[in-house]
Amino acid sequence: MTRYQDDLYEAVNGQWAETAVIPDDKPSTGGFADLADGVEKQLMADFDAVAAGTKPAPDRYFKEAVALYQMAKDFAKRDELGIKPVLKRLETLQQVNDLQAFNQQAATLDSQLFPLPFSAGVEPDMKDTAKNAYTLSGPSTILPDTTYYAEDNPQGKQLLGLWADMAKQILAQTSLSEADQAAYLADTEAFDAQIAKRVKSSEEWADYPKAYNPYDFADVAKKFGEFDFAAFVKATLPAHPETVIVADPRFLDEFSTLFNAETFTQYKHWAYVIELLSNTGYLSDELRKLGGTFSRALSGLPAAPTQAKHAYRLANSVFSEPIGIYYGKTYFGEAAKADVTSLVEKMIATYKRRLANSSWLSQATKDKAIVKLDTMVLKMGYPEQAKAVYDRLHVDTDTDLMNACLQIAEAKHAYNREQLTQPVNRGDWAMPGHLVNACYDPSRNDITFPAAILQAPFYALDQSDSQNLGGIGAVIAHEISHGFDNNGAQFDEFGNLSDWWLPADYDHFKGLTQAMIDQFDGLETEAGKVNGKLVVSENIADAGGLAAALETAQRLDDTDLKAFFINWAMVWRMKARKEYQQLLLSIDVHAPAKLRANVQVQNLDAWYDTFDVKPGDGMYLAPDKRITIW
Repeated sequence: MTRYQDDLYEAVNGQWAETAVIPDDKPSTGGFADLADGVEKQLMADFDAVAAGTKPAPDRYFKEAVALYQMAKDFAKRDELGIKPVLKRLETLQQVNDLQAFNQQAATLDSQLFPLPFSAGVEPDMKDTAKNAYTLSGPSTILPDTTYYAEDNPQGKQLLGLWADMAKQILAQTSLSEADQAAYLADTEAFDAQIAKRVKSSEEWADYPKAYNPYDFADVAKKFGEFDFAAFVKATLPAHPETVIVADPRFLDEFSTLFNAETFTQYKHWAYVIELLSNTGYLSDELRKLGGTFSRALSGLPAAPTQAKHAYRLANSVFSEPIGIYYGKTYFGEAAKADVTSLVEKMIATYKRRLANSSWLSQATKDKAIVKLDTMVLKMGYPEQAKAVYDRLHVDTDTDLMNACLQIAEAKHAYNREQLTQPVNRGDWAMPGHLVNACYDPSRNDITFPAAILQAPFYALDQSDSQNLGGIGAVIAHEISHGFDNNGAQFDEFGNLSDWWLPADYDHFKGLTQAMIDQFDGLETEAGKVNGKLVVSENIADAGGLAAALETAQRLDDTDLKAFFINWAMVWRMKARKEYQQLLLSIDVHAPAKLRANVQVQNLDAWYDTFDVKPGDGMYLAPDKRITIW
């Protein structure tokens, strides 16, 4: 049997992993996934009860969600319609024959959510988060990251082949001739390859302050070349933005070589195929399953979700916040809410002590960091009210599923554009109450703990304080730490991108950040090597969170540090398909679960004392290699 001193994760989770079974429609099991499965099962039962009339809908939002659920489950109607709804939709795109026509129709295509050769939207201005700004970036690639397109990446070629096989089968059901089908597919792959050369990788996106690049509107319009950006903006926004935030400057610089009169046909064929494939989930059961082939291959899933699960997940994706409010009000106890809120307050107090006692921060920077902590907003459980946009969402049961969902998506899209002239609502929640997760929003300086994560093993009223601190306590402190990771540290107490550090302190912090990158970079897993730069922000948060939770546990009268560390390892319990692990290594800013459990404890002196870890043990790390940031 594995000893804690040699491999904490295996000692805690190894026996479980031997018998754990990953569901056919899921990429992983354990920890977060098991709790999410339980939440889904509970809510599906509630949906069925409301649909059957044995339980009243708690509000009109939930009633709309159940109506969409019932539409999505009506596969008799979906199978009867087959591919017809999306072919009818694509007629609009087919009528746009050249760039001149596209310039005239671009605003309409945007409002109807057809793929454009760029992405745009409204979100808080990073340097003045009280107001919204118009932002630009490139479109998504077919493969999950630009690194898959490298010549020496065999996985990318294999996945693109799987995607092409899927696309061929779906294109064969359209009214296009065989020659056109082949041309459309070839142009789609070619245009996608050109996009991949111009957009950021996941590693680049992980440094998100670098997505803040304000440009004068006139300069952006010039870079769009033959595309009439000024006319497009005038037709799609409620006011003229003097400034545009360009998230990916390289993409903008090269846009006119991607999209012009010569490449227009290639773009149009790309847009046709991408739009066709993106709507298969609303069509017949055959097309739903066929259209999910590529995404299942990315995660190694042997089966599509059942019709009922598919229907619930679709309704949940549209009405997530109201569903989360229902879940929180129904299943989240006030005693747990009060207890965890108290724990957050304790963790912030611990953080203040740790900042005050920091050996490398100057007093001036410490003072500003503590101000940021004092200003940090806690969002616990679920919001009291759904966002205003939900008041606009109605499920049209007189049409087909695809068009009902498109109407809702168009309403959300229009609402987003309207926000350009509205102040930022700082009360908005980043996550719904039934999501098994937590987050920190640097632009709002708030931490969100949805009700669904406040369950065992993360948290339970009948677990010991030490266990809870090793679970939810470390998660809470992790989110607090994000306010001071390599990204969050660049935002002030109001959530504005701001240089509030003394230069010497920030230089020292960058050195510690590099040490954390180096500690993880190149670590081997069964799916490949870890990219230290991609995962550094989450690793800084893990390190700070675990250290703060540990210090809080050490102050307990009945502290049990063995229980603390064991529960820390248990919450990261995960058994995942190899394909899914490979995907996460490419795009996920979190380190693999086993490394999250094992590496961070090695940085803490108390780990060695608690389990008598000595040189020669698998989990021993020399003192001069241990990293402490917060």
